[in-house]
Amino acid sequence: MQRPLLYTYRRCPYAMRARMALLQAGIEFEAHEISLRDKPPEMLELSPKGTVPVMLLPDGQVIDQSLDIMRWALEGSSWWQRAQSASCRALVEANDGPFKQLLDRYKYPQRYPAGEGQDFHREEAAKCLLIALDDELGKRAFLGGDEPCAADIAIFPFVRQFRAVDESWFDAQGFHALQRWLRGWMESDLFERCMKKPAKAAATNPA
Repeated sequence: MQRPLLYTYRRCPYAMRARMALLQAGIEFEAHEISLRDKPPEMLELSPKGTVPVMLLPDGQVIDQSLDIMRWALEGSSWWQRAQSASCRALVEANDGPFKQLLDRYKYPQRYPAGEGQDFHREEAAKCLLIALDDELGKRAFLGGDEPCAADIAIFPFVRQFRAVDESWFDAQGFHALQRWLRGWMESDLFERCMKKPAKAAATNPA
């Protein structure tokens, strides 16, 4: 049986969450790791926007937004259903909108005009999302309750990327619940499988 083809980049947080969703759903797929400096013309024909992930389904359908890939993989499952609460949806929206913009300015200050500065964007990012995440995770193990959900893996790669900019600063902020959650995902079997380098990604059995 032909498998979906996923154009991906190992360290891209959008691609990470798409891979994690496919693996969690038990969907076998062919992973094509691209070079950002030499994007394959076949991918650009499917999706001229030129960013990953891009997934080509066996029937010819193209899905080129990471949340849409997650929905395709997980919709109908408890993982997707638990992520449909108002709080989860609001957190994902904040992550993909203002938090991602602040993260880019924090991680790549040289790419943006001189302005408020790196420290400002770091503090604003914490106010925008990290404080809310820590508060939510202080009440429950995962964003959707006692079990993980799509919102967790939609947001996790971006928080991981944020922490990596200055791990000492992040770890000193007292986000104890958020740090526990982040550490749990970084040490999870699902994330380990997601980050494997082989071109073909093996699927897990869905929980």
